[in-house]
Amino acid sequence: MTGDQRFTAAIERDYRAADLPAADRAMLDYAAKLTRSPGDMQPQDVDALRDAGFGDRAILDIAQVVAYYAYVNRIADGLGVALEPYWSEGREEYAE
Repeated sequence: MTGDQRFTAAIERDYRAADLPAADRAMLDYAAKLTRSPGDMQPQDVDALRDAGFGDRAILDIAQVVAYYAYVNRIADGLGVALEPYWSEGREEYAE
């Protein structure tokens, strides 16, 4: 979507080291925490999104997208579904 494979690869490696706007970083911090440790979520996590400029609808959308991908990945992993080749083709040159 960005058209910049180096930028995309930098985000994939470690979004915290990528050159991102503060709102994008806040969104990804929230998404990472919700993905890795959903039981540790606190009201302050939502407050951080509000502080970054997200409204209630956007926060709901972020939470739903994170939850949807967690669900779909668990279904695919649980059934042994392999990734489509386009997810990894042509990216090797940007990986470090």
